[in-house]
Amino acid sequence: MKRLFAALAFVTAPLAATAEEVTTFTLDNGMDVVVIEDHRAPVVVHMVWYKIGSADEPVGASGVAHFLEHLLFKATDVLESGEFSATVAANGGSDNAFTSYDYTAYFQRIAADRLELMMQMESNRMNNLAITADDIETERNVVLEERNQRTENNPNALAREQFRAALYQNHRYGVPIIGWKHEMEQLELQDALDFYDLYYSPNNAILIVAGDVEPDDVKALAETYYGVIPAEDALPERIRPEEPPQRAERRITFEDPRVSQPYVTRSYLAPERDSGAQKEAAALVYLAELLGGSSFTSDLGRALQFESQTAIYTNAGYSGSSLDDTSFSVTVVPAQGVSLSEAEAAMDAVIADFMEAPIDPERMDSIRMQLRASEVYALDNVNGLARRYGAALTQGLTIEDVQEWPDILQSVTEADIKAVAAKVFNRDQSVTGWVVSNEKEAM
Repeated sequence: MKRLFAALAFVTAPLAATAEEVTTFTLDNGMDVVVIEDHRAPVVVHMVWYKIGSADEPVGASGVAHFLEHLLFKATDVLESGEFSATVAANGGSDNAFTSYDYTAYFQRIAADRLELMMQMESNRMNNLAITADDIETERNVVLEERNQRTENNPNALAREQFRAALYQNHRYGVPIIGWKHEMEQLELQDALDFYDLYYSPNNAILIVAGDVEPDDVKALAETYYGVIPAEDALPERIRPEEPPQRAERRITFEDPRVSQPYVTRSYLAPERDSGAQKEAAALVYLAELLGGSSFTSDLGRALQFESQTAIYTNAGYSGSSLDDTSFSVTVVPAQGVSLSEAEAAMDAVIADFMEAPIDPERMDSIRMQLRASEVYALDNVNGLARRYGAALTQGLTIEDVQEWPDILQSVTEADIKAVAAKVFNRDQSVTGWVVSNEKEAM
């Protein structure tokens, strides 16, 4: 187990005030701190984000990042198992945690005058977790049951796992966040401790404090509770396997008798938001909305659900929030009597038509207005702002990137969308999936 050392100094680098009143500084041990001021209510959101997720796990130990997230609610050197959450609740707050491919985060939402208590407890479990073999046995059963409920008992979730594993031929994004079941069953105490000791360190973490706080007060508390924790000198550089050039389309038919409605879906590799280069990702946001954002206004919805009545549901989806290459997806659920072959052909026809026809300027203006409103409304949600900054900073973006994103979205042109669409709609870097309940539906 790691030990606490003497307090370390810190270096501050405040940013100019924005609509979110954001201030940043860095402790001398390498821990970054972001303070987002919002004084409308005496409430604070306290979050610690670790720059480690399931895509950073050792080969053969899939699920250990999420497993460790569960284990952090067990005992430490000063807290009993479950005492952390019980203390938060007793003080009128709420807490939880979540794991993604790129990060693991822990948060509490509580009265502003309880911030010091949250820092005291969260900093304690960064270094002083006291898990036992019994904890491993109990919590391993919990995460296995979670997989049963969310994945094994859900044919659509099982299908998505297969499609994602085929889309990423080399990158760890092809491994489910919760882990492959056969590897989850083998996770042991040492797996969790090795992961914890190496990656749960201040120089691999970002503290986000949002709400009714003053930056100087947060700085003093951060120095007191997090600044005393030593940096991890052996922290490795964050290098992941890259995707090789993909030269052939992959097709999968997933059959499960529990499937209630057959459908066709296709995922393409797509660029993520990169620091200083977010324009392609912004254009993909528009592309998803134009193709499949609304059944009433999108190209897929109007053509397949209303004009031809080929489908009962259509969708296009994209999320640029990713450290490495992400995906762009399109889905069509055919209407009664329409085969999957016919549905896929109709889907491809809509995509082809989109690439040939000009984009309606009125639709562009409408989407710009929707995105502008969404960005304005986001400023009203302190928890959402904290998550926005935490996710971005753990996925290679900067404070400036987050703050420039709304303007980049507004600057997207029709030419930007057509250019990125031509780049993404490459069948050689795609997986097409048919999800059916029986062999007959795949004919």
